[in-house]
Amino acid sequence: MIKAVLFDLDNTLIDFMKMKKMCVENAADAMIDAGLEMKKKEATEKLFKEYWKIGIEHDQIFQIFLEKVDGEINYKILGSAIAAYRKTVITYLEPYPHVIPTLTELKTRGIKIGIVTDAPKIKAWIRLCALKLHYYPDTVITAEDAGERKPSTKPFKKALKELQVKPKECLMVGDWIDRDAEGAKKLGIKTCFAKYGHIQGKTEGADYTINDIKELLELISNA
Repeated sequence: MIKAVLFDLDNTLIDFMKMKKMCVENAADAMIDAGLEMKKKEATEKLFKEYWKIGIEHDQIFQIFLEKVDGEINYKILGSAIAAYRKTVITYLEPYPHVIPTLTELKTRGIKIGIVTDAPKIKAWIRLCALKLHYYPDTVITAEDAGERKPSTKPFKKALKELQVKPKECLMVGDWIDRDAEGAKKLGIKTCFAKYGHIQGKTEGADYTINDIKELLELISNA
C-alpha cells in the first residue's frame, strides 16, 4: 500500500523547460535590441550550450555568455537580458496540466506528499510559492538539505525519515530516470517515470510510466 508519494519538482510538477526556453529566447531578443550583434537563433543556442555545461540554474549565465562572445560585459546588454528573463519567468512559470487536482486528491486520500529536488533551495521554494503549490508537500528536500544530489540515496533517506514511511510504502515520481528512479530504487522505493516531462537520459528502468500526472491516482489505487 502506497502511503507517500515523492515528486521531483522541475519537469515533473512544473513545466520548467517551457519556462526556461521562453526566458532564454526573450533574453536573447532583449540583448540584440540593446546592441548585441548576433542572430537570435545563434544566441539562444550558445546560451543553452553554456547552461548544459555549467548548470541549468546558473545565476551568472549572461555574464559568462557576454564575456565569451564579446570579451567583456556590456551592462546595458546584461541588464536588458536579466530584466527580460525575470519578466518572462512570471509569465511562463506554471504547473503541468492536472497537477493541482492530482495533488489535492492525494491529500484527500491521506497520502503524504514529498518533493525531492536538485533545484537550489531558495529557487525551489520561490517556484512552489509562486504557483501556490507550497500548501501540498509535507516535506521538501533539496540537495542543500540532504548534502548530496540525486541519485545519491541521501535525499531519499531524508524524505523517508521526515514522512515516517518505509521504502516499500513510497513511490518516487520523476522525469529523469538516471537520477530520480535509480536513486530511489537503491532504497527499495517504487518508481514512476513522468514521461510527459522527459528531457534527457534514458526512458526505461522505472517500475511504472505515466504520460499524464493524473494517471497516478489509478496507479496508486491498484499498487
